[in-house]
Amino acid sequence: MSTLTQIHIQNLKRKLTFFIAIFFTALLISPRASLHAADRTSSSAKLNVLLIMVDDLRDYGGAFTRDVVKTPNLDRLRARGTTFERAYVQYPVCNPSRCSMMTGLRAEQTGIVGNDKRLRERLPEIVTMPQLCKESGWQSHAFGKLYHLGGGKNPEARQAWMDTGMSWHTAQAFETTTTGKKMIEGRNVTDGALNWCHWGAAAGTDDDQPDGQIAAATVAKIEELGDAPWFIGCGFMKPHDPFIAPKKYFDMYPIDSLRIWHEPADIAPVRKDAVGFGDYGKAFANFTDKEWTELFRAYCAGTSFMDAQLGRVLDALDKNKLWDKTLVIFVGDHGYHTGERNWWNKNTLFERSCRAPLVIAAPGIKGGQTSRSLVEFVDLYPTVADVCDLKIPHEVAGVSLSSVLMSPDNKVKEAAFTLVTRGPKLYGQSIRTARWRLTKWSDDPTQLYDHDNDPEENHNVASEHPDIVSELVKQLQIVGKPQS
Repeated sequence: MSTLTQIHIQNLKRKLTFFIAIFFTALLISPRASLHAADRTSSSAKLNVLLIMVDDLRDYGGAFTRDVVKTPNLDRLRARGTTFERAYVQYPVCNPSRCSMMTGLRAEQTGIVGNDKRLRERLPEIVTMPQLCKESGWQSHAFGKLYHLGGGKNPEARQAWMDTGMSWHTAQAFETTTTGKKMIEGRNVTDGALNWCHWGAAAGTDDDQPDGQIAAATVAKIEELGDAPWFIGCGFMKPHDPFIAPKKYFDMYPIDSLRIWHEPADIAPVRKDAVGFGDYGKAFANFTDKEWTELFRAYCAGTSFMDAQLGRVLDALDKNKLWDKTLVIFVGDHGYHTGERNWWNKNTLFERSCRAPLVIAAPGIKGGQTSRSLVEFVDLYPTVADVCDLKIPHEVAGVSLSSVLMSPDNKVKEAAFTLVTRGPKLYGQSIRTARWRLTKWSDDPTQLYDHDNDPEENHNVASEHPDIVSELVKQLQIVGKPQS
């Protein structure tokens, strides 16, 4: 039996469970507003799709706020689009999240739960989001990191990881120049214990770094394609580690102007598998305020560097008058801890790791909107298909967000789900509702957080609300266990 057939059977079983579970309403059906091609003036016109994906960019909450980081171009995009304040990933690590997003399937369904397997090893026949457009007549091109960039120095393996030929007509990765590798200042804040955990204020220009080259290549392709319909993936690398950006972006954040996160004294402890595990946890346990502040400064610098490259791409849409014919999706691949729970990374089931930025701008849709609807990244595939009036050839786990774009007060679901694994046997699944986050591990321990009273998830109240725990655990069963 093929993997796709297994997925279809599992979906049918989950749907049956869904309708039997009278306590849970997964969808609130609002009068459906449609954005797809058939409703535009010219039914033959194809919308362009610009998917801008940013690596390790966290949301706007917590220690990392709009009052600290400078992102004028992201603010500019938000003024044109709808910002989803409750957008959740299905797996808070690069490769699983991106494979889930591109297929519309949960990580439990894809079976991809790490950075060691590329998409086609698990799902060789799946039609991805850009592939759907490509096979329907769009030009499809990728620049930078859209899927996880594996393959090492083997050119054929790198192209396979980028899914060239299936998702994209062409896909291109970029490297730092010799000048860009020269550090004016910087250091490894773990004294070498973690090779990736270093920051650097680099010499050279923006285009000496991959993100500058990605922006330039994206703009050039937009110019080249002219009126031909296209799906372009623009995958920025920063603020992902190593925390390197041109020096001018570090200069935007004087180190004595920054305030780092400090945990409350009464924070509830959690199991080691939840956060603080492995060599990372050992290294972070030795950090002083100096290390946290240096990393936070570098993270802000990398974010502002990325934002400047975003501005170059938005300028191209302005110049070529493409806003009325382009669906723009700006998304982070997952969230990120910047000190919360003494963690500097993703791969947890806390809000800071599971929630990520999502902004969508669509022709004919009012800008400057904000939605509090719970949404998931598996919803992006059906949204693109809906807006572009395309039929998805397999059953997806998400739903179109068109109704929310038309009216941001609309809601499309009552819960969002995220998975992590810890080795071959232990895994955790988390459900986020408007008020609660429940995380359950496969060996049974459970965490419950009340977001109405504890948005930073400092206090586990599972013992105080056994009825809520029971209800949310039942809802988790709808998602099912991860495939082996």
